[in-house]
Amino acid sequence: MNFIKKVQNKNFDDSVHLQFQKFSKGEFRNRALIEAKNSNGKYTIKTSAEFANELVKALAEKLGNNKTKVTGSIIGTNDLKGVLEFKKISQFQGVKNYSIEQDMSGSEIIKLINQFPKNFFALSFSVGEEVLKIKPKAPKSGKPGSKGEETPKVDFCSLKTTDKKIVESFILEGTEFKSAKVVHDFFINNIEIPPELKSSTDFALIREKSKRIGKILRKVEIDGKKIESYLELAA
Repeated sequence: MNFIKKVQNKNFDDSVHLQFQKFSKGEFRNRALIEAKNSNGKYTIKTSAEFANELVKALAEKLGNNKTKVTGSIIGTNDLKGVLEFKKISQFQGVKNYSIEQDMSGSEIIKLINQFPKNFFALSFSVGEEVLKIKPKAPKSGKPGSKGEETPKVDFCSLKTTDKKIVESFILEGTEFKSAKVVHDFFINNIEIPPELKSSTDFALIREKSKRIGKILRKVEIDGKKIESYLELAA
C-alpha cells in the first residue's frame, strides 16, 4: 500500500511521515504523479519518484526468498559498506550513491528498506512477467510549486503488472479504466511540534519529529472524466 492510499485510510504511519518530513508550510503542487494504462488486465503504472521505495517493496514481497537480477542505485547518507555489495560508489555533499548489479532475494531487499527507511531505493528488477524500472538517480527536492506550472513528465518509475491490488492502491477510484492520470497538490497549513521539543534548539530533530497538518488535493482524470477530492493530512 502506497502513502497516498494510507492517507486516504488515515493510516499515518512512519512511512507516511517520512514522505512529508521535508516539507515546510506552504503549497506544493504537482506531487505524487501517476499515469496508468490498462490493456485487457495488463497494467502499466508510471509514477514520480515519491513512490519508488513502495514499488520496490511491493515487488520484493512478491519475490520473497527467490532471487532475481537487481540493478540500480541505493542513495542516502548511511554508510552501507559491509552491509551491501555494490558495483561502485559516488558521493556528493554527504549523499552516497551505491550502484548495484547483482542477484538479490526479495527478503534481502525488504530487510535493507526496513533497516534504512530514509534511503532512496532506485532499483529495477522483475518477478515473472511483472517488471519494475526506476531511474538510478536521486529525486529532486520538494520545492513549492506555482499554481500555473506545467505538470512534470511522469517517467521516474514504471511498473508492468496484472495485480489489481497494486493498481487499486494507486488508482483509488477503481481498476476498470483504459487510461488514468493523477496529480496531487500538498497544502501544509500547520507544523505541529511535539510538546517535549518546543523549547529545544535542535532544529533538525524538530523538523524530523514534527507533524505536518493540512490537505491533499487529488486531481484525477479517468478515460476523459475529471474528478477532484481532498484528503486530510496529519503526518
